[in-house]
Amino acid sequence: MEWTSQSEGPSVDSKVPPSSQYRIAYLSKDFEQYLWFSANYGNYLQIEYFEDKDDLLKALQEYFPADAILAHVKSGAWELLDQVRSSPGFGNIPFVVLVENLNQAVIRNARAKKADDIFATDFSEGDLLTRLRYFAKRQWYVASKASKKVQAEENQTPFWKRAIDVVSTGGAVLLLSPIFILVAILIRLDSKGPVFYKSKRVGSGYKIFDLYKFRTMRTDADQMIRKMAALNMYNVKPAEQEIKSENSNFCEECNSGGFCNHRLFLDGKEICEKVYQSQKEQKAAFMKFQNDPRITRIGNFLRNTSLDELPQLINILKGDMSLVGNRPLPLYEAEKLTTDHAILRFAGPAGLTGLWQVTKRGKGKSDMSEEERTELDITYAKNFSFKMDLKIILMTFPALFQSENV
Repeated sequence: MEWTSQSEGPSVDSKVPPSSQYRIAYLSKDFEQYLWFSANYGNYLQIEYFEDKDDLLKALQEYFPADAILAHVKSGAWELLDQVRSSPGFGNIPFVVLVENLNQAVIRNARAKKADDIFATDFSEGDLLTRLRYFAKRQWYVASKASKKVQAEENQTPFWKRAIDVVSTGGAVLLLSPIFILVAILIRLDSKGPVFYKSKRVGSGYKIFDLYKFRTMRTDADQMIRKMAALNMYNVKPAEQEIKSENSNFCEECNSGGFCNHRLFLDGKEICEKVYQSQKEQKAAFMKFQNDPRITRIGNFLRNTSLDELPQLINILKGDMSLVGNRPLPLYEAEKLTTDHAILRFAGPAGLTGLWQVTKRGKGKSDMSEEERTELDITYAKNFSFKMDLKIILMTFPALFQSENV
């Protein structure tokens, strides 16, 4: 593990982004801190903000394949780090801990818990973008070595399998072309930005490709949030600035000299419970409002109907993946599967549906361990055939009606 240098880094504007598509899951209960981070790094990174660590984990599983996690200790960073490192799905995702002040105790704790780095929230020490660039290079280096390992398995897609992919998905694209066109038009009318969203995945032969989805999020969400922040409760109006700070913690009844028995002591300060609850509600309302711009109106519909997944048919036509195979994995997940045995799962074709997806039907998600899933992937890679593919396709349809996604 490498750690950030303790010398002062260059200004943000002079830095080169690690990737135009680099995605950050940012965990902090301090929304103003997030606004500052977004203002300084929003031009370089795609940032998704979370107040709750469970929401962040859910997003990683369902729609946001983050390239790295930044989490503040006051918002549950240590607990989230333990959960991430013990997770079979994203145990290798780069994790950066954020603290108010760097000291040897928190650095030792970060090392012990296998964090990738630790930064102060003002990022005055070290260079965040350089570290993110290093994480990306590390993943590509691992991918390069793994690709050389798996090439010896001669993982060529048979003619019959490629023919089925082209005929079936080609026909599906033709039939669904009106829907493709309609969705593309709606996305462009709804918000500026590209129609498709690309996510790096590792497929057959450990080759990295862009997995396509319809874009469901605004590209200017961070800028919109910063504009809305100027109108929120955190900004004090000129007339209000004249009010003494100690009086602003009390309600009208308190300030008028009347009796108020709703006083609390928080962080060493006295505050009226009525004022405290009002501030809480204002923040909650604003937080809910600020999350709305991230997902477009058409994006909500696409996600709820799974229509955002349709462009993966283009991946199949291109030959990036097959209709049936082992699910292509995010880089941080594939990075874990580089042992001589586990890497065999990449010797088979990558696919939209596969053996483990239909096998887990009826077992329940908790009963399907990562080791079992990997073994099923290896079994498919070694034994796939026309008969097996047909059986998986037929089993996929009833599996779609189960409670879990396939």
